[in-house]
Amino acid sequence: MMNKKILILSSTYGDGHKQVANAISEAINLSFSEYEPIILNVMEIIHPHSHQISHFLYMQGIKKFPQVYGYLYKKTYQINTFSKMLNTVLLMGINSILQILHEEKPAIVVSTYPFAAGVMSRLKEKGLTEIPTVTVITDYTNHSYWIHPLTDKYIVGSDHVQNRLIEIGVDPSKIANAGIPIRPRFFQDLSRDFLMEKYALKPTIFTLLVMGGGLGLLGKGLSTIRQLESITIPIQILILCGHNGKLKKRLEIYKENSKHDIILLGFTEDVNELMMISDLLITKPGGVTITEAISMELPLLIHYSLPGQEEENATYLIQSGVAMKSENDEDLAVKIQGMINNPRKLQFFQQKEKQLQKKNSLLETIEVIQDILMNQWNQTEGLLA
Repeated sequence: MMNKKILILSSTYGDGHKQVANAISEAINLSFSEYEPIILNVMEIIHPHSHQISHFLYMQGIKKFPQVYGYLYKKTYQINTFSKMLNTVLLMGINSILQILHEEKPAIVVSTYPFAAGVMSRLKEKGLTEIPTVTVITDYTNHSYWIHPLTDKYIVGSDHVQNRLIEIGVDPSKIANAGIPIRPRFFQDLSRDFLMEKYALKPTIFTLLVMGGGLGLLGKGLSTIRQLESITIPIQILILCGHNGKLKKRLEIYKENSKHDIILLGFTEDVNELMMISDLLITKPGGVTITEAISMELPLLIHYSLPGQEEENATYLIQSGVAMKSENDEDLAVKIQGMINNPRKLQFFQQKEKQLQKKNSLLETIEVIQDILMNQWNQTEGLLA
């Protein structure tokens, strides 16, 4: 009799990994009533005693020493001695994952975090498991940490990534160019007029959405938001502060003297609504955020990207013609002003986004999982016959 659990290995080292895991879990609940999705944080399992402090150090390190992260990212981009050595260190403690596999007995393992994919491949190399594995690459990259010899299937976000995987030797039959799976709400038809009223916005005024403010996007001393005062006409600015209460308090004070109408929001699940009512998104290029924006046909202006996967994502967006990138705070304001003065630029980006959209990304991801489960079932039936 087949196992009835689908194990999703993810991580909180970057919010996108968790968001994709949640989207897949929700879809499994709707599509496979006989299967139970289980999401586990792979880094917490492997390093239970040091996870919290290592997570803190990781996040602080990225904020304060981004160039170090960028150096390590580039140094390990291809499979080489250094990447293998660092990967070995990071995968210490994989017996904890093996124990989870013995306890849960999943029919399949889906990884939305690169080291989770590495753990599963390593266990298979050692002959410790034969559970089929799917890796969902949550950025527009083919970094070596995502690529492992015994992965059964890769879900990728674009033709660009698919072609690069093939170039480095991945069997094309192992690649599903489904798109980065995001929640169905980002493809729902919503009433813009209703949402404008809900958020107390004026429908005739240019609306700017700022995401990533809690991660340093707004600059020291709110330099970025201050520079927007140079925009000649008043605009509406929606700023997502996330869980950063300190930032929200500072902005509450600042907005009182701004010529723009600034609306501050904490953490929300309704990002799709905010994207629907916005004319332009200012953001860091996280893989999931930019995929959500493309699905909503919301033009993107990249203001800051971390060295590493965010730089790769930004390059992909710009080369695809769906985004611009600002060089500094002053250039950001100039580019926003240019968008306001020339709405055709916005329309151009929206047309390009339509060409990149993968509206069935979540459905196709679920179909990949379903196909593997069916093949496994057929093999089991064959053995029993």
